[in-house]
Amino acid sequence: MSEQARKTAEALEYLTGFGNEHSSEAVPGALPLGRNSPQRAPLGLYAEQLSGSAFTEPRSRNRRSWLYRIHPSAAHPPFTRIDNGGVRTAPFTEVPADPNRLRWNPLPDPAPGTDFLAGLWTLGGNGDAAQRAGMAIHLYAANSSMTDRVFSDSDGELLIVPERGGLLLRTELGLLAARPGEVALIPRGVRFRVELLDSEARGYVCENYGQPFELPDLGPIGANGLAAARDFRAPVAAYEDPGADGRPTEVVNKFCGNLWSATYAHSPLDVVAWHGSHVPYVYDLRRFNVLGTISYDHPDPSIFTVLTSPSDTPGLAGVDFVVFAPRWLVGEDTFRPPYFHRNVMSEYMGLIEGAYDAKAEGFVPGGGSLHNMMSAHGPDRETFDRASAAELKPQRIDDGLAFMFETRWPITATAQAAGADHLQPGYDDVWQGLERHFRP
Repeated sequence: MSEQARKTAEALEYLTGFGNEHSSEAVPGALPLGRNSPQRAPLGLYAEQLSGSAFTEPRSRNRRSWLYRIHPSAAHPPFTRIDNGGVRTAPFTEVPADPNRLRWNPLPDPAPGTDFLAGLWTLGGNGDAAQRAGMAIHLYAANSSMTDRVFSDSDGELLIVPERGGLLLRTELGLLAARPGEVALIPRGVRFRVELLDSEARGYVCENYGQPFELPDLGPIGANGLAAARDFRAPVAAYEDPGADGRPTEVVNKFCGNLWSATYAHSPLDVVAWHGSHVPYVYDLRRFNVLGTISYDHPDPSIFTVLTSPSDTPGLAGVDFVVFAPRWLVGEDTFRPPYFHRNVMSEYMGLIEGAYDAKAEGFVPGGGSLHNMMSAHGPDRETFDRASAAELKPQRIDDGLAFMFETRWPITATAQAAGADHLQPGYDDVWQGLERHFRP
């Protein structure tokens, strides 16, 4: 499966642009012209609208796509509840919200035959999925491709951050490949299957219950910088049609926190053509245009925002996705690592590769740290000592790729995360030994 998936991934073509009104057809003539729902759709297809926002939301935030498919989505048997496995959903009430700083090692290796869905493991989150507010943090570890089943999330969109091993994402609207250093977004309700490009895969997932991610406003930055809309890639139409004698497909739907399953007599990835703005996409984090100080002081981490999910308060995000990409440090008379900090926002940080410049030890790829609101954090003792004595010449940071999910509400850990064997003991020790330097 991996070799076949790799060949497929290498041959993929994409549409480009963020928030565009894209259109694509796998068979010429499959898209109707001049209308969305003609009396008889072309090629004997069914016309169906997939709405990712309310009909009357502002045009700039309205997300919907028209799909032209072999079978209508309505043609399915009843869903039945199945075991949730390691997946949990807000509101998170298993354990109290914890003001302590927490850090986890990577997930343990999964049992043989574990696919992406079976390998999902919820660390925590906030809000209420049924109220479409808040977010959840999941990790995944897999060593098998999904076979004869697909997944969709009615609770939120999924931002997938691979850390080890590439993924081939077969979605209703087409195919995407996401490798470490890239991120993929699957919109709310879009069905997809995950195939592995390597023997194993591991990474992070942000489930965003709130407003869909969008590019942040640039304000005084001007017209350019940060993530460029043209660097986001959307799929071209591709469909599965095994015919009347095709193998059954299990469709797993996450709905109000629980997993539900139905067995279809056909593949639901049978969209022959589509147009709209409710689409999956992939983005290469190395294309992020990092902006920073060219005089003094480390900038606030908001300058590294790739995507933001706005809330009802301007400037206060339901969740931000922030990347600490390769960059130059040139600040004069400046402590160059991120400063000591207490924040009204809550921060979960993960590491994709290399090392993070503010934590010399213990923070490893596949692991993560949680600093809830107002919990004091910053560089560890070794980093502080080194940065305080460093010669301030231009310095290139290119040996690490870290990211952060930052959210307006505290992140409550699940019981499985609070009691996990890979929760590191003694995380507070990294700040012990910071000496008294006060000289009145």
